[in-house]
Amino acid sequence: MDLGNYSTITEFILLGLSANPHIQAALFVLFLGIYLLTIMGNLMLLLVIRADFHLHTPMYFFLSHLSFVDICFSSVTVPKMLENLLSQKKTISVEGCLTQVFFVFVAAGTEACLLSVMAYDRYAAICHPLLYGQIMSKQLYMQLAWGSWGLGFLDAFINIFLAMKMVFCKAQIIPHFSCEMPSLLSLSCSDISRNLIALLCSTLLHGLGTFLLVFLSYACIITTILSISSTTGRSKAFSTCSSHLTAVTLYYGSGLLRNLMPNSGSPLELIFSVQYTVVTPMLNPLIYSLKNKKVKAALTRTLEKYLQHIGC
Repeated sequence: MDLGNYSTITEFILLGLSANPHIQAALFVLFLGIYLLTIMGNLMLLLVIRADFHLHTPMYFFLSHLSFVDICFSSVTVPKMLENLLSQKKTISVEGCLTQVFFVFVAAGTEACLLSVMAYDRYAAICHPLLYGQIMSKQLYMQLAWGSWGLGFLDAFINIFLAMKMVFCKAQIIPHFSCEMPSLLSLSCSDISRNLIALLCSTLLHGLGTFLLVFLSYACIITTILSISSTTGRSKAFSTCSSHLTAVTLYYGSGLLRNLMPNSGSPLELIFSVQYTVVTPMLNPLIYSLKNKKVKAALTRTLEKYLQHIGC
């Protein structure tokens, strides 16, 4: 991984979301608030899952990993965005840009895998409730969680290894608020055929591949729910996966739309990027705490214990 392969270009310019100073100030306040809510919300969910034994199940084990991924995902892009919103010189070094791309790959790939294994968990719980304990054994759900991280890191390593061999000799400007692989490919004047193949494989594996697993799991889940004769039974079965289905819709909806769009820096492209890299990590803990009765009950118990501890 010889950094000497780079041309004289040592840094890129991130155009960000707006060039208007007044709008930048408003965006700084907005995204700082979103970032703080993201960190606090996901940390709260992590602590509640760890503290309440009622949530020591495969589903909430996956959810704790998802919360940690969301903290990482937001922390990869938002701090640099906030810095550039207050700075006149909106630059990032080539090494810093590649580092950001690496961790975006890790976070995005791991989150996609986690959402797919969470869909499988809901499939096992709803379609095979009597065998759920055998299907989702501790060994299996641990392997699924850490396997998601492993695939995310492997995918990121392959793409960045190839990216470090690129020569950058075109315009330094990236029409975005963060570094993404398509942006770097468009700035390269070397052969990027292997990079395109690696990126295509990544998209097929972590995009379409995991989405297909989610789709198949929910096809079975919906078929099973519709076969339940009781309206109450159908409602109860659907409520166990409604939070996850909402999170999946937000993530894949904005993520796939963003990656299907050309890399032009258009307002719509930036909106979809903000949605799946900044807003979705903030919304996930809200979705799982507001729509999930077990999490709400655990939050209440944890708060009561805390109040008792401080003597209120």
